[in-house]
Amino acid sequence: MLHLLPTLLPDPIWGLTAEFQADPRPEKLDLIVGVYRDENGQTPTLDVVKAAECQLAETAATKAYRPLAGNASFNASMTRLLLGDTSTELERAATIQTVGGTGALRLLGDFIKLAQPAATIWTTDPGYINHRPIFETSGLRVRDYPWRQSAEGIDVDLIFHCLADARPGDVLLIHGCCHNPSGIDPSAEDWTEIAAFCAKRELVPLVDIAYQGFGEGLSEDTAGLHRLVETLPLVLCSASCSKNMGLYCDRLGVAMVVAPEERAIAKTMRNLENLGRTNYSMPPEHSAAVANLVFNAKAQWVAELDAIRNRVSYLRKELCDTLERQGAPASFQALRRHKGMFSLLPLSPTQMQRLRSEYGIYGSDTGRVNIAGLRAADLSMAATAIADVAARP
Repeated sequence: MLHLLPTLLPDPIWGLTAEFQADPRPEKLDLIVGVYRDENGQTPTLDVVKAAECQLAETAATKAYRPLAGNASFNASMTRLLLGDTSTELERAATIQTVGGTGALRLLGDFIKLAQPAATIWTTDPGYINHRPIFETSGLRVRDYPWRQSAEGIDVDLIFHCLADARPGDVLLIHGCCHNPSGIDPSAEDWTEIAAFCAKRELVPLVDIAYQGFGEGLSEDTAGLHRLVETLPLVLCSASCSKNMGLYCDRLGVAMVVAPEERAIAKTMRNLENLGRTNYSMPPEHSAAVANLVFNAKAQWVAELDAIRNRVSYLRKELCDTLERQGAPASFQALRRHKGMFSLLPLSPTQMQRLRSEYGIYGSDTGRVNIAGLRAADLSMAATAIADVAARP
């Protein structure tokens, strides 16, 4: 049986991470994996999370099985976080706890295959490296549409031109904020045009919001999602607590379906629960219980998240300032407008390989780098290296 297994190449991100770990140079920089790091190069556990875990340990609540949809209180809190506490659309939402944001994407992929098996998933190019394999594994067809910067946001005209072949019922996969890997986010006007286009063409948006709070703020980063939900009868959403709560390895997220009418919620929930049941039974309770306590201490959570976002913004600005002083091409200054942890450096695969081999600065061949992987002390060295390789085609 095993001889029939396909021979697969290593995962490109984790393969590159292994290469970084094997590099003996002490001054090397890991700008690969999408995690936040502090000035010590560590991914910290938030203080509000530490306090929540201590409280849970003291109460020693039961470890008995929970419902298939997961923690109901957590699901309700996440629905309000995504749609707004006073949203009139809350009653249209069916929300289920998932094993991280990636688990939410896979669950929604299976849901789409069940509800609209002929649907094509349209995903951004460039895009999150795992989007295509997730939806193809669900048995869906995947096609790309271009994600390019314009003067104020994205080039929506180019997007709409390339979606000319999209059919009613197709799914438009779009990042809710902090686009991975480009850092290019739509403007408010872009979101309005996207919502109108989806309505006209009868497309279903799937909003992947993995970095809520890393762009402009927790509520500000859901503006695009709100515009879609207010305009369209059906919107899908995957959300993650990995970044904004720092619960990376605890794998916490939700899949949400905003249905055309309230009476569709029960049927939608039963199907989501059944898909989860046949995959992993029910999601883990511990991370959801932690999140509930974090929601109860929201002021502290927001303050810690604001500090993280502000630090990433500072690193982005300082990197651009330093690149400018180093005489790097003007194209690098587009990074100033990007949101979140990621940007695509305007470097070729050969130049990115040179950045790794000559300077020990690790990003992907596509140019993707994690700005949050930098420290203030690294900025001068990183800018010098980037400017040097940029000068050599």
